[in-house]
Amino acid sequence: MYDPLKTMREMQVGIEGMKIDRKLFEKFEEQVKSDKFIKDNFDKGNMEEIEEYIKTKLFDKPEEYINLDKLRRAIKLDRRLTLKEVLQKIFGIIKSFKSKEELLDDEFEKFTSIYGNNPEVAKRLYIIKHFMKAYILNAEIREIMETKEFSKLATNPMFNQQDLKELNGPKPLVINYIKDYIPLNKFT
Repeated sequence: MYDPLKTMREMQVGIEGMKIDRKLFEKFEEQVKSDKFIKDNFDKGNMEEIEEYIKTKLFDKPEEYINLDKLRRAIKLDRRLTLKEVLQKIFGIIKSFKSKEELLDDEFEKFTSIYGNNPEVAKRLYIIKHFMKAYILNAEIREIMETKEFSKLATNPMFNQQDLKELNGPKPLVINYIKDYIPLNKFT
Protein backbone atom coordinates (compact mmCIF):
# COMPACT_ATOMS: atom_id res chain seq x y z
CA MET A 1 0.00 0.00 0.00
CA TYR A 2 1.33 3.46 -0.96
CA ASP A 3 2.00 5.79 1.96
CA PRO A 4 2.48 9.44 0.84
CA LEU A 5 3.94 10.41 4.22
CA LYS A 6 6.90 8.06 3.71
CA THR A 7 7.92 9.83 0.53
CA MET A 8 7.22 13.34 1.73
CA ARG A 9 10.28 15.57 2.23
CA GLU A 10 10.45 18.56 4.48
CA MET A 11 12.40 21.59 3.30
CA GLN A 12 13.78 24.24 5.60
CA VAL A 13 12.95 27.83 4.72
CA GLY A 14 15.84 30.18 5.43
CA ILE A 15 15.71 33.41 7.38
CA GLU A 16 15.01 35.37 4.20
CA GLY A 17 11.71 33.50 3.84
CA MET A 18 10.10 31.99 0.80
CA LYS A 19 10.85 33.55 -2.56
CA ILE A 20 7.15 33.93 -3.38
CA ASP A 21 6.68 36.02 -0.21
CA ARG A 22 9.63 38.29 -1.01
CA LYS A 23 8.32 38.70 -4.55
CA LEU A 24 4.92 39.84 -3.25
CA PHE A 25 6.48 42.80 -1.44
CA GLU A 26 8.82 43.55 -4.36
CA LYS A 27 5.91 43.52 -6.79
CA PHE A 28 3.91 45.87 -4.60
CA GLU A 29 6.96 48.11 -4.24
CA GLU A 30 7.35 48.33 -8.03
CA GLN A 31 3.65 49.06 -8.42
CA VAL A 32 3.81 51.90 -5.88
CA LYS A 33 7.02 53.40 -7.26
CA SER A 34 5.67 53.44 -10.81
CA ASP A 35 2.37 55.09 -9.87
CA LYS A 36 2.52 58.80 -10.77
CA PHE A 37 -0.24 59.80 -8.32
CA ILE A 38 1.59 58.15 -5.41
CA LYS A 39 5.00 59.59 -6.34
CA ASP A 40 3.67 63.13 -6.81
CA ASN A 41 1.74 63.08 -3.55
CA PHE A 42 4.58 61.49 -1.60
CA ASP A 43 6.88 64.32 -2.69
CA LYS A 44 4.24 66.79 -1.46
CA GLY A 45 3.80 64.90 1.85
CA ASN A 46 0.14 64.04 1.23
CA MET A 47 0.21 60.75 3.14
CA GLU A 48 -3.53 60.58 3.84
CA GLU A 49 -4.39 60.91 0.14
CA ILE A 50 -1.84 58.23 -0.77
CA GLU A 51 -3.11 55.84 1.90
CA GLU A 52 -6.71 56.27 0.76
CA TYR A 53 -5.67 55.83 -2.88
CA ILE A 54 -3.77 52.61 -2.12
CA LYS A 55 -6.64 51.22 -0.06
CA THR A 56 -9.14 51.83 -2.85
CA LYS A 57 -7.04 51.34 -6.00
CA LEU A 58 -4.37 48.77 -5.11
CA PHE A 59 -5.43 46.73 -2.10
CA ASP A 60 -7.65 43.65 -2.30
CA LYS A 61 -7.84 43.53 -6.09
CA PRO A 62 -8.50 40.15 -7.74
CA GLU A 63 -5.00 39.68 -9.18
CA GLU A 64 -3.07 39.51 -5.89
CA TYR A 65 -5.46 40.52 -3.10
CA ILE A 66 -2.62 42.50 -1.52
CA ASN A 67 -3.29 44.09 1.85
CA LEU A 68 -1.28 45.12 4.89
CA ASP A 69 -1.60 41.74 6.56
CA LYS A 70 -0.24 39.93 3.49
CA LEU A 71 2.63 42.39 3.25
CA ARG A 72 3.39 41.92 6.95
CA ARG A 73 3.47 38.15 6.53
CA ALA A 74 5.56 38.45 3.36
CA ILE A 75 8.29 40.32 5.21
CA LYS A 76 7.91 38.14 8.33
CA LEU A 77 7.20 41.04 10.69
CA ASP A 78 6.08 40.13 14.21
CA ARG A 79 3.83 43.13 14.73
CA ARG A 80 1.19 45.26 13.05
CA LEU A 81 2.43 47.18 10.03
CA THR A 82 1.19 50.59 8.96
CA LEU A 83 0.80 51.77 5.40
CA LYS A 84 2.86 54.82 6.29
CA GLU A 85 5.78 52.55 7.27
CA VAL A 86 5.44 50.60 4.02
CA LEU A 87 5.59 53.83 2.02
CA GLN A 88 8.55 55.10 4.02
CA LYS A 89 10.41 51.85 3.31
CA ILE A 90 9.53 51.88 -0.39
CA PHE A 91 10.70 55.49 -0.82
CA GLY A 92 13.88 55.02 1.25
CA ILE A 93 12.93 57.06 4.32
CA ILE A 94 13.55 54.01 6.52
CA LYS A 95 15.96 51.18 5.72
CA SER A 96 14.02 48.37 7.37
CA PHE A 97 10.98 47.62 9.48
CA LYS A 98 11.59 47.48 13.21
CA SER A 99 10.59 44.33 15.04
CA LYS A 100 8.35 44.37 18.08
CA GLU A 101 11.42 44.04 20.31
CA GLU A 102 13.16 46.99 18.64
CA LEU A 103 10.05 49.17 19.07
CA LEU A 104 9.85 48.20 22.75
CA ASP A 105 13.51 49.16 23.22
CA ASP A 106 12.86 52.50 21.50
CA GLU A 107 9.94 53.22 23.82
CA PHE A 108 12.05 52.39 26.87
CA GLU A 109 14.80 54.73 25.65
CA LYS A 110 12.25 57.54 25.22
CA PHE A 111 10.99 56.92 28.75
CA THR A 112 14.50 56.97 30.23
CA SER A 113 15.40 60.14 28.33
CA ILE A 114 12.53 61.86 30.12
CA TYR A 115 12.61 60.22 33.57
CA GLY A 116 16.12 58.74 33.80
CA ASN A 117 17.35 61.52 36.11
CA ASN A 118 14.70 60.66 38.69
CA PRO A 119 16.57 58.70 41.42
CA GLU A 120 13.64 56.30 41.97
CA VAL A 121 13.62 55.52 38.25
CA ALA A 122 17.41 55.41 37.82
CA LYS A 123 17.90 52.69 40.42
CA ARG A 124 15.13 50.51 38.93
CA LEU A 125 15.78 50.75 35.19
CA TYR A 126 16.05 46.99 34.66
CA ILE A 127 12.72 46.18 36.32
CA ILE A 128 11.04 49.18 34.67
CA LYS A 129 12.09 47.89 31.26
CA HIS A 130 10.81 44.43 32.17
CA PHE A 131 7.52 45.89 33.41
CA MET A 132 7.05 48.11 30.35
CA LYS A 133 7.44 45.15 28.02
CA ALA A 134 5.08 43.00 30.09
CA TYR A 135 2.48 45.76 30.37
CA ILE A 136 2.58 46.63 26.67
CA LEU A 137 2.51 43.04 25.40
CA ASN A 138 0.17 41.39 27.88
CA ALA A 139 -3.49 42.38 28.32
CA GLU A 140 -3.71 40.30 31.50
CA ILE A 141 -0.95 42.37 33.13
CA ARG A 142 -2.75 45.58 32.14
CA GLU A 143 -5.98 44.27 33.63
CA ILE A 144 -4.25 43.23 36.87
CA MET A 145 -2.72 46.70 37.22
CA GLU A 146 -6.05 48.37 36.44
CA THR A 147 -8.09 46.25 38.88
CA LYS A 148 -5.27 46.04 41.46
CA GLU A 149 -5.77 42.28 41.77
CA PHE A 150 -2.05 41.76 42.32
CA SER A 151 -2.54 38.24 43.72
CA LYS A 152 -3.06 37.11 40.11
CA LEU A 153 0.61 37.86 39.50
CA ALA A 154 1.48 34.79 41.55
CA THR A 155 0.88 32.59 38.51
CA ASN A 156 1.87 35.02 35.76
CA PRO A 157 5.07 33.97 33.98
CA MET A 158 5.70 37.38 32.41
CA PHE A 159 5.64 39.59 35.50
CA ASN A 160 5.22 38.21 39.00
CA GLN A 161 4.68 39.48 42.54
CA GLN A 162 8.41 39.66 43.27
CA ASP A 163 8.85 41.82 40.15
CA LEU A 164 6.03 44.10 41.34
CA LYS A 165 7.66 44.42 44.77
CA GLU A 166 10.96 45.33 43.11
CA LEU A 167 9.25 47.88 40.82
CA ASN A 168 7.59 49.58 43.81
CA GLY A 169 7.47 53.41 43.53
CA PRO A 170 7.70 54.21 39.79
CA LYS A 171 4.79 51.93 38.80
CA PRO A 172 2.17 54.70 38.37
CA LEU A 173 4.67 56.85 36.48
CA VAL A 174 5.40 54.03 34.02
CA ILE A 175 1.73 53.11 33.56
CA ASN A 176 0.70 56.72 32.95
CA TYR A 177 3.57 57.19 30.49
CA ILE A 178 2.48 54.12 28.53
CA LYS A 179 -1.17 55.18 28.52
CA ASP A 180 -0.30 58.70 27.37
CA TYR A 181 2.42 58.05 24.79
CA ILE A 182 2.44 54.46 23.51
CA PRO A 183 -0.22 53.17 21.10
CA LEU A 184 -0.55 49.53 22.17
CA ASN A 185 -2.12 48.35 18.91
CA LYS A 186 1.17 48.67 17.01
CA PHE A 187 2.54 45.79 19.08
CA THR A 188 -0.15 43.27 18.14
